[in-house]
Amino acid sequence: MEEASVLFLLIASTFLLVHIVRLLMNSFAAKTSSSSSIYGSKCLPMVGSGISFLANAHRLPQYFTDLIRESPTHTIQIRRLFVPISIVTANPANVEHMLKTKFHNYPKGPNTYSVLYDLLGNGIFNADGKTWKVQRKLASHEFNTRSLRKFVETAVKSEISGRLIPLFTSAAAGKTVLDLQDVLQRFAFDNICKVAFGSDPSCLDLNLPPSEFTSAFNLAVRISSERFRVSSPMVWKIKAALGLGMERQLRDAIRVVDDYARNLICDRRQNPITSPEDSDLLSRFMSSSAGDEEFLKDIIISFLLAGMDTTSAALTWFFWLVSYHKRVEEEVLKEISSIKEEAFGFDEAKEMHYLHAAICETMRLYPPVPTDGKFAAEDDVLPDGTVVPKGAEVIYAPYAMGRLESLWGKDWEEFRPERWLQEEGEGGNRRFVNEDPYKYPVFQAGPRVCLGKEMAFIQMKCIAATVLRDFRVVPAVPDFQPVFASTLTSKMKGGFPVTIVQRKP
Repeated sequence: MEEASVLFLLIASTFLLVHIVRLLMNSFAAKTSSSSSIYGSKCLPMVGSGISFLANAHRLPQYFTDLIRESPTHTIQIRRLFVPISIVTANPANVEHMLKTKFHNYPKGPNTYSVLYDLLGNGIFNADGKTWKVQRKLASHEFNTRSLRKFVETAVKSEISGRLIPLFTSAAAGKTVLDLQDVLQRFAFDNICKVAFGSDPSCLDLNLPPSEFTSAFNLAVRISSERFRVSSPMVWKIKAALGLGMERQLRDAIRVVDDYARNLICDRRQNPITSPEDSDLLSRFMSSSAGDEEFLKDIIISFLLAGMDTTSAALTWFFWLVSYHKRVEEEVLKEISSIKEEAFGFDEAKEMHYLHAAICETMRLYPPVPTDGKFAAEDDVLPDGTVVPKGAEVIYAPYAMGRLESLWGKDWEEFRPERWLQEEGEGGNRRFVNEDPYKYPVFQAGPRVCLGKEMAFIQMKCIAATVLRDFRVVPAVPDFQPVFASTLTSKMKGGFPVTIVQRKP
């Protein structure tokens, strides 16, 4: 124990010395910067913005939003211990510059890579360079195959009719309170496992306890996201090296996650699927690449994160907003009542322009990924004049962008799907119109735009339309006001307790 204490002091002293030098250099750089004004959190000697950052770590998306609103360019700077300067922007021109124009200069970078490596490894959401290009090329090909789209449609329909609707019917009959956030996450986990790995964990069966894997995965995601919130990376790195506190929990949770992924790979090797119509994503990756087990494991965990948390988060906020906006609910019901099919699929979902708008409006206010960070590979200047030194962390903030009057008008606080619709012809029909992806980067944009965007919308629209057609979702707590809990994805702190009411035929 004494040796560990000495080691801790040596490491801490070294980091402190490095920080003093870096702080002096950053101070000089700031004074010589061509930016006319620097906005952001107030900096104190030695600690920079660290105290303010730490005090607001539990509400970072809103903290960034508050600061960004004060900046004429909607760009701010944050300085912390042992960390290169952080630049946070909600300026669409800057976002386009980062994600498209100078894409090569803004990779994920070493900080994000190290924070998420234990969980995501070299998976597509954490990789850069050649590793990312290989996975992107493979995934892009597979996501554009007709057979995969059909496979996804079949899996979604089966999960809705076979599990979700019976669960809601039972809850309505028994007047049971459900945690809708938990239900939707279980649905998403079952569905992504079917689509991506050809397995069925039956997680949506509430008679079963949460699986060891899902509990471990949720814990790993939460603790990994906490690494971004510490005042200095030195804190979590030392704890990880010594196996202390949450870092020890993270290590144990990731062991469970990795074992689950490896078992999926082993099972698929022993029981290969050769028919394209029945082929899951894992089988497609295994047949399309010579990737080893580690490569495939990282792909599995990345797709689990994307498929399990993002759509369930968006739908949780959607049902909460709709429950308090009866006019929107009535418009959705009016739209889906014109569709005669009993089970909704790709073709039916494409006709749901108002529902599509309502889901987009939900994600404007509550984006599944509230912030996303990049790394400046070389010195640069953003379109708004912000000087970006090499090594800086550059973050774009979809959460803040959805809450700016300059981007969405004086009614930005209002949940109004109509802002996404355009009148078409004289019949009163309305057509959904996409926004500039750099004003609304909920699915990223540029070369790293989300490959699963279309499938995510199909899944969300099929679930929302089926549930709202047959049931009313009522918050179990009157005037329920959720607390935004941002991990790697946006969630409601403590879940969303609801009662289910069956609609009359």
